[in-house]
Amino acid sequence: MPGRGIVGADGPAWTGVQLMEWELTAAEWTDRHPHEEINYVLAGELHVTCDERTVVAGPGDTVRVDAGSRATYAAPVHARMLAVYGPNPDGAESGDFAYRRL
Repeated sequence: MPGRGIVGADGPAWTGVQLMEWELTAAEWTDRHPHEEINYVLAGELHVTCDERTVVAGPGDTVRVDAGSRATYAAPVHARMLAVYGPNPDGAESGDFAYRRL
């Protein structure tokens, strides 16, 4: 899954925000973070399922996932996003990772 950190932390804990560009092509990604996550869609179409609700987002749309929620991000064709991670001052771990080709 291509991606690059733009503003990142030096370790498992951070007090500010992290900024990352990432993309999916005919694929689905699932994760759970201890911090809030906001994805701004730069290109394509992103389907985000969280708490039994699915949102379809296109260029210029923003999708927020609350801290502790498990979310699945799917791009049936392609999507490129800018992700903003909220603070994680205790260095809590993320989990529930899964990647699947569509």
